[in-house]
Amino acid sequence: MKYLSFFLCFAAHILAAQTTPIAFRGAYIHTATGNPIPQGILVVQNGKIVAVGDMNTTIPQGAQIVDVTGKTIMPGLVDTHSHLGGPSGGDNSGPLHPEVRVMDAVNPTDDGFKKALAGGITTINLMSGSGHLLSGQTVYVKMRDALQIEDMLLTTSKGVTGGIKMANGTNSIRATPGFPGTRSKSAALVRELFVKAQEYQVKLERAKAAPDKTPDRDLKLEALGEVLAGTRVVHFHTHTANDILTAIRLSKEFKFRIVLHHVSEAWKIADIIAENKIPCSIIVLDAPGGKLEAMEISPANGGVLEQHGVLTAYHTDDWVTDSRFLMRSAAMGIREGMTRSGALKALTINGAIMLDLADRIGSLETGKDADFVILSGDPFSVYTQVEQTWVEGVKRFDITIPADRAFAMGGYGVFSPDRAEHHAHKQLD
Repeated sequence: MKYLSFFLCFAAHILAAQTTPIAFRGAYIHTATGNPIPQGILVVQNGKIVAVGDMNTTIPQGAQIVDVTGKTIMPGLVDTHSHLGGPSGGDNSGPLHPEVRVMDAVNPTDDGFKKALAGGITTINLMSGSGHLLSGQTVYVKMRDALQIEDMLLTTSKGVTGGIKMANGTNSIRATPGFPGTRSKSAALVRELFVKAQEYQVKLERAKAAPDKTPDRDLKLEALGEVLAGTRVVHFHTHTANDILTAIRLSKEFKFRIVLHHVSEAWKIADIIAENKIPCSIIVLDAPGGKLEAMEISPANGGVLEQHGVLTAYHTDDWVTDSRFLMRSAAMGIREGMTRSGALKALTINGAIMLDLADRIGSLETGKDADFVILSGDPFSVYTQVEQTWVEGVKRFDITIPADRAFAMGGYGVFSPDRAEHHAHKQLD
């Protein structure tokens, strides 16, 4: 009975925190879409931003006022490519699995999500790996406290939001029966399946006038129908210039929307990417090693793409980049030629645009979700710490709380169930 009472009190506290306006006053505010506000006010209520502006901004009567003088506030980070929570896609039964949903595999209690919060990340595109030409349907999630994936999902009137993961290059080339052995065969297999999807859509359209001719439901082709209709964007893993061009060629041939991911050699063909108006979700590698396809990756990728007018975002590909260090990727981009405003957008609003969520997230604007990060200083300084991360008006990370601080500062042991450090921070929760 005492547990029920605690739950009711806790729920009431959360509800009160949502209904009572909270005004953060005095911080240097980056909105991502407008000019910075040196001494600003951010007001949130019921999970939404109700006001953002300078010190003359009206604070609602009865609001809780939080003094954040000397701090920096920016929008919650949008990670356009992550593997947290153990999402898994297709298996060795074949190279193309459009029917697979990664949401059926994600573990929402995975400690990796706490690590993401420690890095200021509030929205993630969770996707399966790149060992297949098409490994499954991705899902867009918020960093809400959840025991089931349904409580993390971003939904619209059309349903669960998400894209579909495709890949080319060496990852999906293997000797396993049914898988391609060359780049040419890889593209051929993709074409073959998309042609079948086109034919399936024709049959469905004809069946509207003759219901008795409706084809049997095909989950593979059904998912690709959403891709062909443009309602599900393709997130395409690709590295070398020739592979990037193949991905573009396929998207133009079948007229599907595409976001290019990683694009290690994008700097070589930035003009072509720009000409085709294709967004790029990029990664920074700050140490040697990895795959041969990424040998010519350049930290100048972000700056080059920005200069060509390409919509560019940074991602973690966690564990490739630890989710706690996503801001550092953009900082390295600045060092290699990207503008500060471009780097800020590459962490926030640009990723939101790529996920078709810019009407809700990615910037600090009235009416948008109250997703924001409170920093100790400049976002691109190595000395700056994420102090708090808020998701829809709820504080989800606070570095002054020992258990949260463990995720921000701890090493591998914090995230390993068989390590003592893991049990130590669990006891602090």
